[in-house]
Amino acid sequence: QVVFEESGGGLVQPGGSLRLSCAASGFSMEYYAISWFRQAPGKEREGVSCISGSDDGTYYTDSVKGRFTISRDNHKSTVHLQMNSLKADDTAVYYCATDRVHGDCRFTGWPHFEQMDSWGKGTLVTVSS
Repeated sequence: QVVFEESGGGLVQPGGSLRLSCAASGFSMEYYAISWFRQAPGKEREGVSCISGSDDGTYYTDSVKGRFTISRDNHKSTVHLQMNSLKADDTAVYYCATDRVHGDCRFTGWPHFEQMDSWGKGTLVTVSS
């Protein structure tokens, strides 16, 4: 059984930084693309970033390019999302997910979420002064 545990969320002022972590267990994470999604109140879930397991290729939604960095530590079965220059619009619950099929983000349907079948419970990020 795939289990994801997200951590690192919290309250931060605009312009601040947070580092989210997604610890995986129950499968060999190193072979699969792992994605971060977020969902703000009243909004649809959106893809934030994805990192491939096949070649460590990284992908970002336009609104976070240059501010967020995704990385993975396969030895620790963990994926990180470093978030800098945070804005109020980044406020959301952040989830990590995988489809448990593809090693390349381009075949997972990211930034869409419909193909993902394993999700964490999320971690709340609030950007506010």
